[in-house]
Amino acid sequence: MSEKKQPSRGWQGAIMKAFRADDFVLTVTGVEQVTEHYVRLGFAGGGLLAAIPVHPTMWVRGWFPSDDALHQRGYTLVDPDPETDTFHLEFTLHDGPAARWAQKAKAGDRLSVSVMGSKFDMPDPAPTRWLIAGDTASLAAINSLLDAFTGTGTDVAATIWFEHAHDDDRDLPLRVRPQDTVHWIRRERDGLGLVEAVKAAAFDASGAHAWVALDAASTRAVTAAFRSDFKLGRGGVKSRAYWRVGKPFA
Repeated sequence: MSEKKQPSRGWQGAIMKAFRADDFVLTVTGVEQVTEHYVRLGFAGGGLLAAIPVHPTMWVRGWFPSDDALHQRGYTLVDPDPETDTFHLEFTLHDGPAARWAQKAKAGDRLSVSVMGSKFDMPDPAPTRWLIAGDTASLAAINSLLDAFTGTGTDVAATIWFEHAHDDDRDLPLRVRPQDTVHWIRRERDGLGLVEAVKAAAFDASGAHAWVALDAASTRAVTAAFRSDFKLGRGGVKSRAYWRVGKPFA
């Protein structure tokens, strides 16, 4: 009997191989339905946290099956523990290969991941304030930043514009501290509501630092506003598009 052919990683896998990405196999240890539209999976890291130093916004590229192929999607590690090599990944549920896989996942299931390009350096000197714009796709990364700010010399206030699509998204565990301010923005008109809210709040934020992770179009618009309207310049903003409206984003 011939062995079953394994799904291909396609051109994305070839790029990973060419750039010598590190590959690991994770094992699901538990499933938690946080809200109707959001699920958290526990994982054993398969040696990942012994090989890769933990840092804020640390993320992996998971390989998820769909149509006889594997599709890459990026996810931020939640509460990574190097001593036990365990962490969580959180999934916003929608019609996509990663979300479909997460909805069916159970303890013992395995997930292949690659690590390439994940890094984060705290600004030096420490900023006087943080400005953050994100959504449910970047919730885990935002929480990792808020955790990292505390007790590291950067324990300053953060102003957060957080875009949500469902009423129960406001029940998600956003780890704000007493000094932080959150503006909850309902997603409408392909994200223009958040972009407009950020622009309307503009002030001279010299000395602050901004972090942006939204859909691609909103990320560009908010990044431009922080650089120009908030007087932060190019060096005062870190940004990464986490998804594209109506399109897959690897």
